[in-house]
Amino acid sequence: MYNLSIVTIVIIAANVIISFKGFEDRLFFERYKFNVGSIRRNEHIRMLSSGFLHADSMHLLFNMFTLYFFANPVIDALGSFNFIIIYIASLIFGNLLSLYFHKDEYWYSAIGASGAVTGILYSAILLEPSMSLYMFFVPIPIPGYVFGIGYLLYSIYGMKKRIGNIGHDAHFGGAVGGYAVTLLLLPSLFKTDLGHIGLLAIPILVLFVLYKTGKLS
Repeated sequence: MYNLSIVTIVIIAANVIISFKGFEDRLFFERYKFNVGSIRRNEHIRMLSSGFLHADSMHLLFNMFTLYFFANPVIDALGSFNFIIIYIASLIFGNLLSLYFHKDEYWYSAIGASGAVTGILYSAILLEPSMSLYMFFVPIPIPGYVFGIGYLLYSIYGMKKRIGNIGHDAHFGGAVGGYAVTLLLLPSLFKTDLGHIGLLAIPILVLFVLYKTGKLS
């Protein structure tokens, strides 16, 4: 089991404190959740604050549990400060993509750290593409880069079909944020692992092509 770094503890604590405040105070929850209409009225704080609110305890637990497993590879490779940069950038990238795809749906709302956490997950996979990951109902380990590609392709499918009450676009945007910022912070990866960089870019190219050809909706 991983030892939690202080930065991971602080981020988890912030999510727990703010989420529980939102559970108990509905006005607080409504004031700081992601909402397209409010953001377009210049309430830009929601682009950040919504990433620390959650729908319920299980939603919070799942996101923090995922963060717990993928934080250390990023911190070990890039340091705590860069980890924070990737986390915040991924959160904002995720919300920006949600805002872009739902810009005319003034009622559209969302909450959760999923975009930020997915960015950390994708960053960890980019840094350690051969890490072994296990999925429910799959009895064998899956290489990290295979999981990453599959996850984002499923996110595209979820965006297209609007599957469940899930912010697939925020997940995808968060992953793109984690991918892009990690490469900016560690450009030597282009020399040492160009193949995996290219493979992990496939879902991003797929989304771009689907959007440009009008086949995303």
